[in-house]
Amino acid sequence: MTSGGGMARAAFGDVTPKLAELTDDLLYGEIWQGSALSARDRSIATVAALVMLSRPEQLEFHIDLALDNGVTRDELVEIITHLAFYGGWPAGVSAASAARRAFAARVR
Repeated sequence: MTSGGGMARAAFGDVTPKLAELTDDLLYGEIWQGSALSARDRSIATVAALVMLSRPEQLEFHIDLALDNGVTRDELVEIITHLAFYGGWPAGVSAASAARRAFAARVR
């Protein structure tokens, strides 16, 4: 994963410029660039956290990013299914819907 490259600034910088700056520079710059975890491992951890917290709005983006970072579709499906038992069925179903949208967007 490369630095945010202004993704957050483009997505919501007009509303919350400081949050967008911190997202691009700190989160996707320094944090995601740390050497102790690979981008693939960070994606798995992030997807798992978003499933457990039932955050489908961010999950769709991070599923797409996880695919870019080498996590397979089958692995993502397995993660969602596994976590439905720990995070609750509604969180799992919401994550499955987010995955459907992310997978469909990549086909186009």
